[in-house]
Amino acid sequence: MVDYVTMPPKEARWLIREGKYTKQTSGMCAGYAQANLAVLPAEYAYDFLLFTQRNPKSCPVLEVSDKGSRRLNSIAPGADIAADIPKYRIYKNGVLEGEYTDVVRYWREDFVSFLIGCSFSFESELLSSDIPVRHIEEDRNVPMYITSIDCVPAGIFHGKMVVSMRPLPPDQVVKAVTVTASMPRVHGAPVHIGDPEVIGIKDINKPDFGDSVTIHPGEVPVFWACGVTPQSVVMSAKPSIAITHAPGHMLITDVKNTLLKF
Repeated sequence: MVDYVTMPPKEARWLIREGKYTKQTSGMCAGYAQANLAVLPAEYAYDFLLFTQRNPKSCPVLEVSDKGSRRLNSIAPGADIAADIPKYRIYKNGVLEGEYTDVVRYWREDFVSFLIGCSFSFESELLSSDIPVRHIEEDRNVPMYITSIDCVPAGIFHGKMVVSMRPLPPDQVVKAVTVTASMPRVHGAPVHIGDPEVIGIKDINKPDFGDSVTIHPGEVPVFWACGVTPQSVVMSAKPSIAITHAPGHMLITDVKNTLLKF
């Protein structure tokens, strides 16, 4: 059986590029940061960069590519942005056009890629602090929800914040806040703890992205800003085309999580 937890990031990216791994990436390559993806034509790049600066909880930028380049310079040298993520989404005019295991044939010379910090990166830190991560325990994708929280607009980009949720025993909540607060480049501390309806989530058992997970009696739902927020924003702003990762299917970087701490 393949051990994806201890696999080096370059080996994992090679399996993904070859189409030998197409599932979600939570728990893979423990200790290494993962990244969300948003690819946009250059005409929208400045507006989106400004959007990320105004919304750092949801969109903490790890790297921005050169225009037209499928390569990265720092977080994953040698990676191919168009092929090294297990599943991609293409939106046209804000509408999901389809999901693909690579987007090489759709690549354009005016594309700019934004790699955004992912909460999967702090999960190994939670686990090492003996804090349970339910979706890993149940081998599911993390549940994600579109909230009623408005992002700060920039240029054409506007929309609602997306959050990821992890249920925790009450006595673990403070420790989880402390652990994640030390990692602001992968969303940092939670944005909400407790009643989901306060942030516009009507049914916690019906996430907008990802999978539902078991919430045991007495557990508290804890919500972190999520790098799927750009997909909510793309659906609102309706740029002519955008390429993103499919929720839960990330780029695995060569950056150690410890380097993303304060």
